[in-house]
Amino acid sequence: MSKRIQARPDGLHLGVEERGDPAATPIVLLHGFTGSAAGWGSHLETLAAAGKRSISLDMLVHGASDIPDEIGRYCMQPARDDMHSALDVLGIRRGEAILLGYSMGGRIALYTALSGYFRGLILESASPGIADDAERAARKASDDALADRIERDGVPAFMDYWENLPLFASQKSLPDAVQSEVRAARLRNNARGLANSLRGVGTGVQPALHAQLAKLDIPTLLIAGAIDTKFTAIARNMATALPHAQLAIVPGAGHTVHLEQPQVFDTLVIEFSNNITR
Repeated sequence: MSKRIQARPDGLHLGVEERGDPAATPIVLLHGFTGSAAGWGSHLETLAAAGKRSISLDMLVHGASDIPDEIGRYCMQPARDDMHSALDVLGIRRGEAILLGYSMGGRIALYTALSGYFRGLILESASPGIADDAERAARKASDDALADRIERDGVPAFMDYWENLPLFASQKSLPDAVQSEVRAARLRNNARGLANSLRGVGTGVQPALHAQLAKLDIPTLLIAGAIDTKFTAIARNMATALPHAQLAIVPGAGHTVHLEQPQVFDTLVIEFSNNITR
């Protein structure tokens, strides 16, 4: 089921994709930058077939969600509040759902999970931010310049750059049909919206959460692709700091494990979910 729901009293709406039994354990999925709720594709059906209620949300500007003008509306705390409000509208109470986030969605998921709202957390190719102040400031400057570039050159030109980053090199081995589908979805994004999203929840402005990891007292699954050496190292470091962490490094996958090794990804998510809901 696809729908739009009003997230909060300011009237903004989020797009939602939902599958499965409304009485089943909810798994809430958050996509990455330039992605969408619908971009989880068959994973939503696979989770529903495994007895879960799969719910994927469009972050602001992505998919069917609104595109506000105020940059502050895109920041981490409003994103967290949007999620809480959306789940309340969907009838999901505190302590019921498992939260899953990929890349940008993983950073938002980690920040949101610290609120104590969720019973479990799954992070795919995600980070707790940048601990060093100077490095974080440099990344913010880089993100701001990239946001300006998106607005100046437009979405197609930006995607030509984005899809050829070394981070996504392993996606070149995906079937042509899959690559075409992913690109078509990315091209449906709005340039101003993507730029503001980068300014609001980019890694350069994300609060560094390293010191708070030890306080996250819920089961957490960290997934990273073995080809993505940067994020496997981040995942290993996070696993040592989190009190209830499981680590899965997936062979034959890069940054986007759910695209590159979808069956392995689904198995990891379903087994983890089953173990914490027994």
